[in-house]
Amino acid sequence: MNALVPLPVLLPLCATGLSLAFGTRLKQFQRMISVAVLTAVLALSVALMIAADSRGPLTVHLGDFAPPIGITLVADRLSGLMLTVSSAVTLCVLVYSLGQGMADRDEETPVAVFHPAYLILVAGVSCTFLAGDLVNLYVGFEIMLVASFVLLTLGGTGPRVRAGSTYVIISLFSSMLFLTAIAMTYAATGTANLAQLAQRLGELPLGVQTLIQAMLLTVFAIKAAVFPLAAWLPDSYPTAPAPVTAVFAGLLTKVGVYCMLRTETLLFPGNRLGDLLMAAALASMMIGILGAVAQTDLKRLLSFILISHIGYMVFGIGLASREAYGGAIVYVAHHITVQTTLFLVAGLIERRTGTTELTRIGGLARAAPVLAALFFVPAMNLAGIPPLSGFIGKLGLMRAGVADGGVWAWILVAGSVATSLLTLYVMAKVWNLAFWRAAPPGQAADGTVLESDDENDSDEDADEGPDRIPGTGDEPILHRHQPAGLAVAATLHGHAVTTTTKLPTLMTAATAAAVALGLSFTVLAGPLTSYTDRTAAELLARSPYIEAVLGR
Repeated sequence: MNALVPLPVLLPLCATGLSLAFGTRLKQFQRMISVAVLTAVLALSVALMIAADSRGPLTVHLGDFAPPIGITLVADRLSGLMLTVSSAVTLCVLVYSLGQGMADRDEETPVAVFHPAYLILVAGVSCTFLAGDLVNLYVGFEIMLVASFVLLTLGGTGPRVRAGSTYVIISLFSSMLFLTAIAMTYAATGTANLAQLAQRLGELPLGVQTLIQAMLLTVFAIKAAVFPLAAWLPDSYPTAPAPVTAVFAGLLTKVGVYCMLRTETLLFPGNRLGDLLMAAALASMMIGILGAVAQTDLKRLLSFILISHIGYMVFGIGLASREAYGGAIVYVAHHITVQTTLFLVAGLIERRTGTTELTRIGGLARAAPVLAALFFVPAMNLAGIPPLSGFIGKLGLMRAGVADGGVWAWILVAGSVATSLLTLYVMAKVWNLAFWRAAPPGQAADGTVLESDDENDSDEDADEGPDRIPGTGDEPILHRHQPAGLAVAATLHGHAVTTTTKLPTLMTAATAAAVALGLSFTVLAGPLTSYTDRTAAELLARSPYIEAVLGR
């Protein structure tokens, strides 16, 4: 079974080579490769999760070199669950993107790069979850980073290039900080292997331990978009194609949360920075949700909600109890699925109406009842309506806060309730504007071609300035085929979309599958919470991980 551990990384990388070799000439072959490989990765992830739960952590030392020389990959309960959820979500998003590409009849060369870049992204995510040392964790981040640059700027439109530039700058800064932290850690301990670090960091002076911990937390907080290190996210994600935005928002931020969970439990037991983490959690919750309340563009609104709900996960990490870690892990799995689903629904709304600006759309409950149902279920799940999985995760975290009894814990419990109520208010606002009220007069009719301003730039429009990010209230006025809104992110190539009453079947089916995946956490709430409780106990024990890696 240990031999299966590297495959979630190796299979997507090998498939990337095949996709690049044949994809430009055999597009159908390229699609088949991507679907087959991600299906295989999902099956492997489930097998690793079950094996790690029954046998304990699985380890592989690549090249048979023992730590600290060799590269170590480890699959324990936490990484097995994260691999399984991420594989299921990335498969749904891939199927969605296939439906979008076929509906758009995308034949442009940049679109042929989507599948290789997407597979590299999946390999990077898997590498991060399985990494048994800080260097390999950094490599996983950089693999994701390279693929992210391509996917964010797919099509080369103005808004995407500008958003990608912001993402590049922030990512390069966090990478430099991560390398500095790794260098300091190696200089102080003589190793970058996580199991050996768990034994050696405790021997360092307290100030050195705290400095290393603070630097690693800063890196991972940037990746996870924890306030105040989250300002880059609302401007970077909404301009990308719908499937890219969905997988970025739903999954990539949780990679940072996973790293915080791993390092705080394995390397820095004792919760020295717990109060700082809880303060950051409260700020993320409140600032994020208040930002969402102020938005009128659905994608930007969901981006702010993403920042807000990262606070729930950091709350659990800050409490550092078994119940808190269990609740945080449940909420991570729930949020990956639900947040991804809502961004996929936003892409369908954009396909249906040509815009995600809520003031320009309406009447979708009557005009597109299936779309309304696909939004309503994950929206209520995100708001934490009983008995859905969002409620289960939040309840576990709040129970852990009450059991802790500290001042910060009670403040976070109150903040969690307020954030949940405001999330419900925001979801109700979206429902009322986009679905319940009558369609506004300017809404695009079926078959209207909507074009981005990159296609309409002309000298007479120069005084209007460059194209801008939707939902900021600063969009340019387009003079051709623009009755409803700016459609810069509706297609993979980012140039034009034709609105349609009948939504593409494959896109709708993939979104429905994501909704079903989110509901499965509710149906399987008992086994899920039992699994996460065992995961939390394993994280706190530390010894199963260390013994599996070092053999003693």
